[in-house]
Amino acid sequence: MALDNLGGSLRNALRRIASATKVDKPLVDEAVREIQRALLQADVNVKLVMTLSNRIKERALDEKPPAGMNPREHVINIVYQELINLVGKSSDISLKKQTIMLVGLQGSGKTTTAAKLATFFQRKGLRSAVICADTFRAGAYDQLKALCEKQGVFFYGEKGNPDAPAVARNGLEAARKYDVRIVDTAGRHALESNLIQEMKDIHSVANADHKLLVMDAALGQQASEQAKAFNKAISITGVIITKMDGTAKGGGALSAVAETKTSVAFIGVGETPNDLERFEADRFISRLLGMGDIKTLIERAQEIQAEQEVDVESLMRGKFTLKDMYTQMEAMNKLGPLKQIMQMLPMGGLGLELSDKEYQATKDRLDKYRVIMDSMTEAELEDPKIITASRMKRISTGSGTPPEVVRELLKAHQAMQKAIKGMRGGMGKMNMKRLMKKMGPGMKM
Repeated sequence: MALDNLGGSLRNALRRIASATKVDKPLVDEAVREIQRALLQADVNVKLVMTLSNRIKERALDEKPPAGMNPREHVINIVYQELINLVGKSSDISLKKQTIMLVGLQGSGKTTTAAKLATFFQRKGLRSAVICADTFRAGAYDQLKALCEKQGVFFYGEKGNPDAPAVARNGLEAARKYDVRIVDTAGRHALESNLIQEMKDIHSVANADHKLLVMDAALGQQASEQAKAFNKAISITGVIITKMDGTAKGGGALSAVAETKTSVAFIGVGETPNDLERFEADRFISRLLGMGDIKTLIERAQEIQAEQEVDVESLMRGKFTLKDMYTQMEAMNKLGPLKQIMQMLPMGGLGLELSDKEYQATKDRLDKYRVIMDSMTEAELEDPKIITASRMKRISTGSGTPPEVVRELLKAHQAMQKAIKGMRGGMGKMNMKRLMKKMGPGMKM
């Protein structure tokens, strides 16, 4: 992620506090200087950094820790709270029937974001439709149509019709039965007056519940002026910051939006259709500081549970096949990139950090395991014990992996099977049923 350096520097400052024998002015001053350097390198406005620094110093030295919290924990909590205040509140976009209008500069990733936003709502159980009212950019129609069809999203557009407000009106009528209707508009370059007027005309037609400004994170602090200009034209209700995985200026864009008194609704964290996250300041800062984001991880898991069901009765009999293992690996893969998943797990705020090389090595190994299992027969997946030397040779050749990696996979499966059998024996059938029930509706009982 683009803000990895910021997160690493902030965690270093918190480690300094956590390992200190006492909290005094020299410690606070040193930690604050490190936080200042980290934020300035992430392109956060100098005035905002100084305001935050003064707030942390004042509270850390003057406030008494609440009951049950030691001075070090109290200071770390102050840093957490003040960073949340820095990036501002989140935009409140409910999961209900609504019309959303997307606006933004050319090259901001708006067309891709339209498809991602529709996918987001569909994952939440709402039927989405996208209307292409971008009649200015050549290729916008074809690009958006292809993205929507790939995700199973209803698409409407009128190729060749230059009347954007009319296309928006017709599209909204064609999509009236859908829960969430998303109107994509042409990118405005340098805020040309004719395109601004067109945007206002579409706004009059759409009567949108939300008008979201899509901005590239690379704008950094310049995001402030863009947000103000669009807000003046149509009173935007939220901002989507794209490409947060590709620039060090993401901190500047987030703080700039907060400075305009608007709010961030979503952030784009990758290129796949699922790489659009609802922005919640507390979750974002928690992940940045290494404190995890269990809520988002659970939400993602719940979204895919219906597709990736686990047969609990078989598990309770101690049966855990390679097929089951494959299902769980696929489920994990759907949660998102391994690094994103790991960042959602709490590391004590200050603990384990894996390098990009270590993340990649783990991902590569899991990918190899899936290829190996794809080269197995149904019988072998159901009962790995039948895999003889000749079968292993065939699997190794078919998957293009050395025999030792195939053996490694089988050993990993045996270890998981043994652990499940031990859990079954230790907790009993009823307790295991109760545990699986708590884990959600995707677990078959």
